[in-house]
Amino acid sequence: MDKQSDADGIRIYENPRADEIYMVAGWYQWADAGAISSALPQYLISLTGARKIAEIQPHGFYLFQIPGTHGFLRPEVKLQDGFRKSMSSNTNEFYYTGDEQRGLVIFLGREPHMDGERYADKFLSVVKALGVKRVVVVGGVYGAMPYDRDRAVSCVYSLPGMKEELESYAVNFSNYEGGVSIGTYMAHHAQAAGVPLVSLYAFVPAYDFSQLSDKLQGMRIENDFKAWHELMRRINHMFRLGLDLSDLERRSNELTASIAAKIEEIDRRLPQLGIHEFMARVGAEFTEKPFMPLDVWERGLQDLFTDE
Repeated sequence: MDKQSDADGIRIYENPRADEIYMVAGWYQWADAGAISSALPQYLISLTGARKIAEIQPHGFYLFQIPGTHGFLRPEVKLQDGFRKSMSSNTNEFYYTGDEQRGLVIFLGREPHMDGERYADKFLSVVKALGVKRVVVVGGVYGAMPYDRDRAVSCVYSLPGMKEELESYAVNFSNYEGGVSIGTYMAHHAQAAGVPLVSLYAFVPAYDFSQLSDKLQGMRIENDFKAWHELMRRINHMFRLGLDLSDLERRSNELTASIAAKIEEIDRRLPQLGIHEFMARVGAEFTEKPFMPLDVWERGLQDLFTDE
């Protein structure tokens, strides 16, 4: 481990050594449908056994409170007999896994409340210090789409020359106008810094059943493993990581089956609502864009000829 460095609120405990280093980044943020931005990076840390190598200190980026919000922003404390056992904190941490040829940095942070430009500068400073060739930011937004079809993926990128390559990843280039997400904000600052950064947002199924009946609440997926799996298929291919995604594929299939069972349960209890017709309308309005990389077709052809 290299000597720890600490400058301007950035702490680097280790400089990874690999021929190519890439990064997946996520935040606890507002565009976190399906827990894609907050939970997927944590899943990758556990999956790969990644170790903490750097962090951004939280000073000056977070509010303690806004009058009238009570506990909305405050740290959470756990007391036992009047003594503090634990207290939450705002962390922004970089983890690393890899070998001599290829390394992966996994970042998980909390979206800053203020001083976003300084925060972005520090984040990108660490990206450069660690020798990262490209960053992929992950996130999610809710929308009415079929639960059993490939998720639509929206794309924002930092450098104009990246678009031609990204077209092969079955993405829709975003034309959104409105409040900026942390991923798009980072892409803006990454452009000025000359850092290749891609923000991938998967659309997570959410349904408003109020038009059918006041007896039904809406339905949305809290941990969208199918979206996690489909984003990681793209990232695995883009970075040539060779990660085993079989666990995510299994979770994805189980999620799809559980939602199908829930739909059947609603139909049995309230057949007059026409829940299947509702889902059919959602499907009819959706255009699927599957990610089928060239090497998948090549492996399929090899298998075919091998069988023959």
